[in-house]
Amino acid sequence: MKTYSAAVRDYAHTKLVKSGEHPPANCRLEFADVEPIHRAFAPMVRELRFDFAELALATYLQAWEAGKELSLLPVVLHGNFHHGSIFRPAGSPIREPKDLAGKRVGVRSYTQTTGLWVRGALAEDYGLDSDDVTWVTTEGPHVAEYAEPANVERTSASLFELLRAGEIAALVIGPRALPADAEVEPLLADPKAAAQAWSRRHQAVPINHLLTVRTDVLRNDPDAVRGVYDAFAAEIDAQATNAAGPPRISHGLNPALLNSLRVGIQYAARQHLISEVPSVDALFADFHRYLGK
Repeated sequence: MKTYSAAVRDYAHTKLVKSGEHPPANCRLEFADVEPIHRAFAPMVRELRFDFAELALATYLQAWEAGKELSLLPVVLHGNFHHGSIFRPAGSPIREPKDLAGKRVGVRSYTQTTGLWVRGALAEDYGLDSDDVTWVTTEGPHVAEYAEPANVERTSASLFELLRAGEIAALVIGPRALPADAEVEPLLADPKAAAQAWSRRHQAVPINHLLTVRTDVLRNDPDAVRGVYDAFAAEIDAQATNAAGPPRISHGLNPALLNSLRVGIQYAARQHLISEVPSVDALFADFHRYLGK
């Protein structure tokens, strides 16, 4: 039985596969120790370092456009709403998204998928065009071939320091990543209600990370890939809840997954993250061809 390398974060729906308690059929997996998981993204898209890897949506779209030999599997490992992932300093004169036009806003990387969803929501729901903001970043793209737009800057300074100093007007960051002493408040008055309205409109949850596989592995050993897919799918099913609305993790070409991908692709194109607009069918062509699903 062949052994393949993998880079996947620890989640409730991955831990039993990673521990070997619920291993995939038809192959063995050896998991790399990568934390945080986004540090696996550049090695995967630049070097094909792993056979299987969790990959951010924006990174995969750019890798697909660059012709990387990576195939997408319909396994959502991480999804979340991001209306609450943009903050202003407490007491800031910035009161609504349109106030950010002409301002500088911090985000770890312009290609970060959290930023993709935040910018998309601000444009769709509040009329703030991402082209009207200067995006101040500390990291570059994972896909080396991608050239950032002219309104993206790089800094070596801490984004929190820039926010405190008033050098950026807002910061895109997940709420869990905020330090305890951060004197900030959400830009949106009721991000939960805004996220629920977005979800009802699109019948989806924003996708952050999906499972990918090297195309040569999928081509040459489809039974192993099917075993890995089925193993993660079973764990996702075991974690399923009866909560109303689309799921945050899922597998298979279900409506919520497809809806989220379609919206994410449109957002990515409008933000100049990709220049082509692939169809969902094109993204899953290898999945259909080699696994017949």
